[in-house]
Amino acid sequence: MAIVVSDTSAIAALVHLGLAPVLQSLFAEVFIPPAVAQELKSPRGPRPVVDVAEIQFIKVKAPSDAARVMQLRADLDAGESEAIVLAIELAADWILMDEDRGRRMAIDLGLQTTGVFGILVRAKRNGLIEAVLPLLDRLVREIEFRISTGLRDQVAKLAGE
Repeated sequence: MAIVVSDTSAIAALVHLGLAPVLQSLFAEVFIPPAVAQELKSPRGPRPVVDVAEIQFIKVKAPSDAARVMQLRADLDAGESEAIVLAIELAADWILMDEDRGRRMAIDLGLQTTGVFGILVRAKRNGLIEAVLPLLDRLVREIEFRISTGLRDQVAKLAGE
């Protein structure tokens, strides 16, 4: 099983859907940096308030390279910057990130990315959930998660729906 570092959106979305334990089922270890923990506690918009101290399998760990975090902050927010640096430092198998700019930066730095949609597809393939599209629709409707028609069609195809 893999080590994963997560940004804010995937955890917020999975908590909203009542599916946070899916992360524990799919990955050996789940880490978030302190900036992500703070963003989860003080969400913008209709996302749920998440206190990661209540989710025992998620470990909060600060990246040690503060200079590299500050370098990334020129283009990314604090959570994305810390998550990318932490993923590099831990040699994480995956970084969970949904925002395009952050994903591109993570990929440019050699990280393998996935987001909440990839987690839901993987959860379905592993028999942890029955369907992906109704969950995507809930995220769009209930917490204003954005997904293009093309991406939705791609996710539907990957999920066999």
